[in-house]
Amino acid sequence: MTMTPRLRKFTLTAHVTSSVGWLGAVAAYLALAVIGLTSQDTQVMRAVHLAMEPTAWYVIVPLALASLFTGLVSSLGTPWGLFRHYWVLFKLVISVFSSIILLTYVQSIGYFAEVAARTSLSSAELSELRNPTHVVHSGGGLLLLLVATALAVYKPRGMTRHGQRKQRKQRARQHEQPTALVP
Repeated sequence: MTMTPRLRKFTLTAHVTSSVGWLGAVAAYLALAVIGLTSQDTQVMRAVHLAMEPTAWYVIVPLALASLFTGLVSSLGTPWGLFRHYWVLFKLVISVFSSIILLTYVQSIGYFAEVAARTSLSSAELSELRNPTHVVHSGGGLLLLLVATALAVYKPRGMTRHGQRKQRKQRARQHEQPTALVP
């Protein structure tokens, strides 16, 4: 199915917007994670962890899912296809992998927010909040999203076997069509 130009532009705009938003939200989350890891102020550490949970649930997760959905719609409705080009396939793998990791990781973000919300924290709980896990996860996620962005911009050559078969079939159909005689 090929989309109309207007629908294609709309879905592409939605995809770019959600993807760039996802990348920016992860960058902001990384900044919070670094502040939480390096701060010596207990109140700052607590505030950071309390801010990270809604940021993850209400900003990062919806943008990740929107990016994945709009990317699927865009690829299925355009000649790029979902399985024709390696760069599209790699972006799909990156998006699915990142979304799965994100959805499993937000559970632990909630745990850290619960610890931070306690009125009194033991030294063990404070050191638990100083965990580098947030920096590692958000840094890795940011790196993957930057790779996906580079793939979308550079669109490296290379068709999958499926794409090569589709291309051969399309060319064969074009050669089989009779040409119209002009009187």
